[in-house]
Amino acid sequence: MSLTPKLRSLFGAQDMTIGSPMSCLLKFSIPLLIGNFAQQMYNTVDAMVIGQSAWGDQGLAAVGLAGPIVNLLLVLFMGISTGASILSAQFFGAKDRPTLNKTIGASLFLIVVSGLLMMVVGYFLSPALIAMTNPPSPEVGQGATAYLQILFLGIIGCGMYNILSGILRGLGDSMMPLLFLIVACALNIVLDLALVNRMGVAGVALATIIAQGLSGLLCLWRLCRIRHICDVKLQHVLHPDKPLMWKIGALGLPAGITQAIFSMSAIVVQSLTNSLGDEMVAASTAVMRVDGFAMMPNFTFGTAATTYIGQNIGADRGDRLRPGVKALLKLGLISAFILVSCILLFGHQLIGMFTKTELTIRLGVQGLNTLAVGYICFSVSQVLQGTMRGAGETKVPMYISIITTVLLRVPLAYLIAYFTRTPEWPHGQPVALFSSLLISWVVAMLLSILTYRMKWWRKKLGELGHAL
Repeated sequence: MSLTPKLRSLFGAQDMTIGSPMSCLLKFSIPLLIGNFAQQMYNTVDAMVIGQSAWGDQGLAAVGLAGPIVNLLLVLFMGISTGASILSAQFFGAKDRPTLNKTIGASLFLIVVSGLLMMVVGYFLSPALIAMTNPPSPEVGQGATAYLQILFLGIIGCGMYNILSGILRGLGDSMMPLLFLIVACALNIVLDLALVNRMGVAGVALATIIAQGLSGLLCLWRLCRIRHICDVKLQHVLHPDKPLMWKIGALGLPAGITQAIFSMSAIVVQSLTNSLGDEMVAASTAVMRVDGFAMMPNFTFGTAATTYIGQNIGADRGDRLRPGVKALLKLGLISAFILVSCILLFGHQLIGMFTKTELTIRLGVQGLNTLAVGYICFSVSQVLQGTMRGAGETKVPMYISIITTVLLRVPLAYLIAYFTRTPEWPHGQPVALFSSLLISWVVAMLLSILTYRMKWWRKKLGELGHAL
C-alpha cells in the first residue's frame, strides 16, 4: 500500500533542498530527537530496573562499568553509519538513484561483516576488558562481564539499526526510525521487568538485544518498502561496489576514531572512578544516563546538520547552507537552555530514579550541577561539526576530539584528583571527574567555532564553500 502525498510528507523521506530551512529542520529533527531519546532508553531502563531491584547499587555499577566498553567496540558501526548517511544524503539530493542503491548494498554488506567480527571479538575479550577497568568489587566485575557478553552476542541487531537508520535519516526519513524505536523500547521495558528478578544483569542485557534486533529488522523492512526512492538488491549486497565501500570507510573512519577516542578516555577515567568506591561508580552511572538524555538534542541537531548540508550540497543549493546553519544553532541553544534549567531544578529527582542510596544521590546531583552549563557549549560544537561532516569534512571533528579528550580531559581528571585528595577521598574528590569533562566541552566549542570560520577546509567544495 502506497502512502498518500500528505502522509508521505510526514512518514516518508524528506527532501530538504526545498522549502523553508527552519521548517525542514523542525520536521526532520523533532522525530529524530524523540527517536534519540527512545534509543537512550535502552541502557537507561536497564540501569533503572537493575538499580531499583534487589541487585541495588552493585547491579547499577555493573551496567555502568560495561557502558564505555560497548561504546568502544561500536566504533565500526559508528563509522559505517556516518559514511553511509553522508553519501545517502548527497546521492539523494543529486537524484542519483543507481549510486544510492549501490551505497545501500555496500552498507548492508559492511553490517554483516563488521557485526560478525565484533560479536566474536567482543564476546571473548569481555572478561579482559572489564578487568582492565579495575572493578570496585568481584561481584560488580562478574555482573559487568555477563552483561557485556550477552550484548555482544546480539550486536548485529544493534549495528543494523544504527546503520540503516543512518541511511534513512540521510534520505530525510526520521519518522519511521522513531516509530520502530518506540516499539522496541516498549518491548525492552516489558522484558526488563520480566527477566531482572530471574537473571539479574544478564536478564536486562538479553532484553536489550532482543529489542535492538527488532528495531534493526524493522529498518531493513522500511528500506525495502520505499521503492519510489531506492531499491534494496541482493546483488548489491553479495557483490558490493568496492569504491563505494572505501568511500564509506573514508568518510566514516574519522567519526569512528572520534567515538573510539571518547570511549577509550571513558574507560581510562572509569578506572579513576572505580578507585572512588561503589557509591561513586553508581553515582557516575546515574549521571551518565541523565547526561545521555541531556546530550540528545545536541546529537540530534548535529545529525540534522549533516543530512541538511549533505542534501543541499548534492543538489548544488549553496543559497540554503548558511540559513540552515543559523536555524540549527538557534534550535540547539534554545533546547540546551531548557535542559540545563530542568537539570538544575530536578537533579535530585533524576538521580533518585536510579538508586535509593542517599550518598549516591548526593554525589550524582553534584555531578549534574557541575556539567549543566557544558550542555550549552556542546550544542554549538555539535551543530558546527555536523555541518562540516555534511560537507564531507570528517577529519576536523576527529582532531578536535583528540585535543579535548586525549590531551586535555583525561590528564586533567587525574591531575585534579591528585590535588584534591583528602582523608575522606584518598584517591581524589568526585569533582575531578566532572569538572575535567566540563572544561573539555568548553574548549571543544571554542575550537569548533575557530575551525568552522577558517577557509582551508571549504576549498574542496568550490563555490559552495563560500556559501557556508
